[in-house]
Amino acid sequence: MARGGSGAKNRRMHEVKLSDGIVTLSPLCLDDVEAHLAGEDELLVRYLNGGPGTREGVEAYFRHCLEQWEMSGSLRAFGIRAGADEALAGTIDLRFEGEGLTPGQVNVAYGLYPFWRGRGLATRAVLLASLYAASEGGQEAVIQVETENPASAAVAQRAGFTHSKQTHSKDGTRLDWYIRDLLVDPK
Repeated sequence: MARGGSGAKNRRMHEVKLSDGIVTLSPLCLDDVEAHLAGEDELLVRYLNGGPGTREGVEAYFRHCLEQWEMSGSLRAFGIRAGADEALAGTIDLRFEGEGLTPGQVNVAYGLYPFWRGRGLATRAVLLASLYAASEGGQEAVIQVETENPASAAVAQRAGFTHSKQTHSKDGTRLDWYIRDLLVDPK
């Protein structure tokens, strides 16, 4: 079966590459599985992944991410890449739909592997992802941070987000919401 015009568009979307000269964001792919598993630590498991990763689970999730890119789905998952070789330093994903989000809001979730923390890379990644979200029609970015995670809250604030409200997840975890208007340049 031949692909029509939308196939070319989907290939272009999958080839998205964003960079500020220090950090590069590009879609996660199956080649990233090993680096992700090697980089996972207790903080990522606790605040982002919900449990220790397995090869099968990470591969399945990365396949899902690729499918979302191919079908222009509501999830856009990027690898955060750094260094001359663009090594996988972490992940950042955008969700254009989700629980508690209003139309136009985009949830931003990110995590860096231990070796890459403390270098300002997460802030740079959030800024790049926010630019992408705005280019895709997002009006407001939302970062939901567990109240016991001050490092993530600091990233949100450095990226121009302001504290908006506190909510609770389904499991009762307290979440601080940080919001940034994507239609206003933060500089």
